[in-house]
Amino acid sequence: MQLVCPACGVRNRVPEERLHESPKCGKCATSLLAAAPVALSDAALPGFLAGTELPVLVDFWAGWCGPCQMMAPQFAAAAKTRPAMRFVKVDTEQAPLVSRQYQIRSIPTLILFWQGRELARHSGVLQATELLQWAERQLSAAGCPLR
Repeated sequence: MQLVCPACGVRNRVPEERLHESPKCGKCATSLLAAAPVALSDAALPGFLAGTELPVLVDFWAGWCGPCQMMAPQFAAAAKTRPAMRFVKVDTEQAPLVSRQYQIRSIPTLILFWQGRELARHSGVLQATELLQWAERQLSAAGCPLR
């Protein structure tokens, strides 16, 4: 299993049977599967998506957005329960290039990726349980083995 370090961007190989052992980056020792969302920039997101074999759920948000502030704790709560899914936050104000690339028109917008490609997107606030159910339905329909 290939995982990209959210801190330094290095690709790490981790045997699938060892994913539950809290793997760390071989270069910088950052946790590869932290049970919390990670913030990524314009420069970091494309490599992270391309090099991470686990599903990646990206929350596009902004600090001035009230619904985004309501969504943040729900997104964090969901991240705690699904270590085999990567949760990423992208601040649209700080990352205008990827926001434009993915045609983000309203926030919060969630985009679910698997194998480097977009599977589905949802705009608006979801509770943690609704968010996870939505993501799992999309992954199941795409044939992704849920770990």
